[in-house]
Amino acid sequence: MGNTFGNLFKLTSFGESHGSMIGGIVEGCPAGLEINKDLIQKELDRRKPGQSKVSSPRKEDDKVQLLSGIFEGKSTGTPIGFLIPNLNSKSQDYINIKDVFRPSHADYTYEEKYGLRDYRGGGRSSARETACRVVAGSIAKQLLNNYGIKISAYVSSIGNIFADEKKVDLNKDYDSNIVRCPDNDASNKMINLITELKSKGNTVGGQIKCFISGVKVGLGEPVFDKLHADLGKAMLSINAVKGFEYGSGFNGSKMTGSEHNDEFTVENGNVSTKTNNSGGIQGGISNGEEIYFKVAFKPVATIMSKQNSIDKEKRNVELNVKGRHDPCVVPRAVPIVESMAAIVLADHLLRNRTSKL
Repeated sequence: MGNTFGNLFKLTSFGESHGSMIGGIVEGCPAGLEINKDLIQKELDRRKPGQSKVSSPRKEDDKVQLLSGIFEGKSTGTPIGFLIPNLNSKSQDYINIKDVFRPSHADYTYEEKYGLRDYRGGGRSSARETACRVVAGSIAKQLLNNYGIKISAYVSSIGNIFADEKKVDLNKDYDSNIVRCPDNDASNKMINLITELKSKGNTVGGQIKCFISGVKVGLGEPVFDKLHADLGKAMLSINAVKGFEYGSGFNGSKMTGSEHNDEFTVENGNVSTKTNNSGGIQGGISNGEEIYFKVAFKPVATIMSKQNSIDKEKRNVELNVKGRHDPCVVPRAVPIVESMAAIVLADHLLRNRTSKL
């Protein structure tokens, strides 16, 4: 089972949704990095459930316990271990799906692969695990900050409601908005849509846009470990993600070479490109321009209305799920997207220091 992400800067996570705790180990963080625990907790607070009426009502403090690898506020170069207790699990809500598979969830495939599963909240397949990614991502962000690299993400759409990109200001903090959308008109419509679907026991998906600034030329490898390939793997490993698109993405397939090529220019000795259809990455390596990408999330698979499914005995059954679930996971996924991007960038930043004498 793949529980480790990264090469030099890497996270290994453990735990299940309704176990006693979740946690992880961050390896490869250089010694001497000032680590602010309050910043780690702030990132966890952005992700935790129970934030608003458009998120899961499960109440978890998500208070991180840092166990090792940090002394007098600085990393020691040894593995950084951490724990996050599960304090508000209600396993009894899942008794009725003990022998039944939820449509479009990991239940069926997990049980077929391993021969058993922890049905309480999805067990290891639950998005509860992403809290561990946020801890590692916050440490990575603090490392990247020393190199002037900034990562910003926001909700660009929910269902068929899209934000006006002209209203986006990446210098602003959109966390005060419960759907983390920079367009107030669109965000109000998003909130109304999520609230309406929640009242009907239904869910909805959406998209997140992410921008990375301050990345110098040279991060990424030219063959299998291309920077955009690792960003894609990172994003597609997040629960409910169905698509990743960087730079011009699929629209680039509609363009001619003369339209798509990013022409180089030099001003005062600084190289830049006139356009950025490449999304800041060429040949798998950062080119110094802003990196940007989109991540598409499907509707949460667990819906609070009747569905047809099958049970362990391969019999057709009618399923009526209970429990506490997000009607839309996208707003809470913003810090997860940022965190996974930070882990990738931190990993390639360290790897790049070995690329030449």
